[in-house]
Amino acid sequence: MPHVTTKDIKEKFNLSLVSGEEGIGRHVAISDISRPGIEMAGYFTHYPSNRIQLMGKTEISFFALLPAKEKSERMMKLCASDTPVIIVSHGMEVPEELIYASNANSVPVLTTTMPTTRFSSMLTNFLESMLAPTTAVHGVLVDIYGVGVLITGKSGVGKSETALELVKKGHRLVADDCVEIRQEGEDTLVGSAPALIEHLLEIRGLGIIDIMTLFGASAIRKFKRITLVIELEIWDEKKKYDRLGLEEEKIEIINTAITKLTIPVRPGRNLSVIIEVAAMNHRLKRMGINAAEDFAKRLDDVIGQNGEANY
Repeated sequence: MPHVTTKDIKEKFNLSLVSGEEGIGRHVAISDISRPGIEMAGYFTHYPSNRIQLMGKTEISFFALLPAKEKSERMMKLCASDTPVIIVSHGMEVPEELIYASNANSVPVLTTTMPTTRFSSMLTNFLESMLAPTTAVHGVLVDIYGVGVLITGKSGVGKSETALELVKKGHRLVADDCVEIRQEGEDTLVGSAPALIEHLLEIRGLGIIDIMTLFGASAIRKFKRITLVIELEIWDEKKKYDRLGLEEEKIEIINTAITKLTIPVRPGRNLSVIIEVAAMNHRLKRMGINAAEDFAKRLDDVIGQNGEANY
């Protein structure tokens, strides 16, 4: 399972550590952020202690009105054993009771000068990205006319060679051989390359080539949303392939259904051109223009007219 540590958050947003340094390596398992206003009022029955606790002007100013005894009790409860971190925003001064409780329970307390709402939004986006479900697939990811196309197929079918031809045509390579995929939102899959093979492409007989060095920075992308999967397979004479395009196949990746096309490979077929057209046609379908359905409708109209004439 993916995870983020308190130290990662501190370094990402350049936060200042105030206390609880021993717990700086605590893991953050969920992206939800809690504003402990009701806890400051003394209600801890449903306290979500496993979330990041974010305190702003409202929480700190209310806390300042409490009696001294209640201040200590509530900060001790706030610094629970599974609380990953407490962050004080807006440059507010950290209460002494919180510093004492955080040191006692090894719960790190960080501060930021950013406004609470803005920081909460930025932190949520960061956590959702880092904690998103992930997987890895064998294939090639290319950005074709703005469409993220994941090319899959058995080893040696020609995925990398096709990707190289697409790059020569002006499209952009995201990943070759291994594509790391994370689900950043509902029905949103984003693919990227592992750091070890970023920008690299393997061509049998030629070896490993650096796409960015050969074709420039415009030939690569660090990540791209995947909207179409194209599987390349060796032509099977016994298999019937879809000739009209009326049937839309789906493949599920991390609980997200993605449109899938199966393209048979045999000598003489220009795969790069076929995949280019497939990407453009996919865009048209998303805009409501479906050539296969229009043809089927015209065919039905012609058959209907001929039937009426014979009658």
